[in-house]
Amino acid sequence: MRALLQLLSRNKGFIAFMLGMIVFRSACADWSVVPTGSMQPTIRIGDRILVDKAAYDIRLPLTHISLIHLADPQRGDIVVLDSHAAHERLVKRVIGVPGDEVALRANVLYVNGTPATYSPVTVTGIHDDLQDPASYEMERVAGMQHLIRLSLYRPSEKRDFGPVTVPAGQYLLMGDDRDISMDSRYFGFFPRKEIVGRSRYVALSLDPDNDYLPRKRRFAARLDDSGNALE
Repeated sequence: MRALLQLLSRNKGFIAFMLGMIVFRSACADWSVVPTGSMQPTIRIGDRILVDKAAYDIRLPLTHISLIHLADPQRGDIVVLDSHAAHERLVKRVIGVPGDEVALRANVLYVNGTPATYSPVTVTGIHDDLQDPASYEMERVAGMQHLIRLSLYRPSEKRDFGPVTVPAGQYLLMGDDRDISMDSRYFGFFPRKEIVGRSRYVALSLDPDNDYLPRKRRFAARLDDSGNALE
């Protein structure tokens, strides 16, 4: 016991730093690896995104307990959540907030009865396009504007969905890669308490198709900046 106390005493500065980092990453800000392509082209496979954990709540560190409520997710936000239904951490886009009616008809999104408008966009550098060619569209509806990916030959069975009305305390989330994303169309609505933060920036990006070399142009890139998503 005496040896342990001496060890702790000699390293108290380092221990305090590590505890501070754990608290900071748990309650304030962190980064998250995106291992799948469900948010392409906005988030590429290999991106490490910054997560603002104080965007909506100040939480008790290492828990989901909200100490101070700051804001609620808005349509179009890219959120990070610990999903009980999916049994994993997810990164998705908020499509419907409480009270919204949401539907898909042949991958055309409707929010509160208003259909989205679409315009084609050229996107390069998506590895999945080699085996699964896709089209890219700028989707605009209900104050949201972002790129989506649509498979040309492997459309999702959920390209027709709803209409559903988002209940209080819940959110309807989808991925930007509409034909491969496992989201609210499969898991249902996601509780507000599961959303742990919002992401607006890429921290860094490593290209798995090029020996994990850095994608320098994506470092600190803003998500939903169409110019960054195109590259």
